[in-house]
Amino acid sequence: MSWFDVSLTSLISFIATCLVVELTPGPNMGYLAVLSATAGRRAGFAATIGVALGLLVVGIAAAFGLAAAISASPLLYQVLRWGGILYFLWLAWDGWKEDSETSPGATGDLATDAKYFSRGLITNILNPKAAVFYIAVLPSFVEPARPVLGQTVALSIVYVSVATAIHATIVVLAATTRRFLKQDKRRQFVRRLMSLVLVAIAVWFGWSTSS
Repeated sequence: MSWFDVSLTSLISFIATCLVVELTPGPNMGYLAVLSATAGRRAGFAATIGVALGLLVVGIAAAFGLAAAISASPLLYQVLRWGGILYFLWLAWDGWKEDSETSPGATGDLATDAKYFSRGLITNILNPKAAVFYIAVLPSFVEPARPVLGQTVALSIVYVSVATAIHATIVVLAATTRRFLKQDKRRQFVRRLMSLVLVAIAVWFGWSTSS
């Protein structure tokens, strides 16, 4: 029996659950849509990779018990929660005041890609709900008769893969709206509207993680 062993039944059920969870609107979906509509597909994909790595890091931490410790500590949970809220608010402010990086004519470079990658990574490292998913949902698909650690890691990778596929689709769809942003006034209006959406995401994030 392989250490990296997950039964087909558990795998299919888990994938279906991941699809339901990830198709439910949330901070990642909102942020990637906002970013791709204003900064373009390349920025969206860079952030998507960061989101994927963040989810994987939390999943590995959950496999080794760190996420459980965070969930059991009200102080650590609240530090992460408020860190996430403040980070989304900072992203909103940054988008409101900056125009150069969101210009439809702007070309990407490695420094810009790294910035969006790090933002995607940080928003998920600071998201306690990601840890809650790995603690509350994922274990129900682990079979005690099989290697528990191997199943946990394998299912974490499956979840990240499903989430990344959905996020990439969102990036592609949202980026198509940039063709309407060629006029400076229209671009500025949409950029600031998207910044307000990020504020709404921060409020939603705070509300959804309050319990």
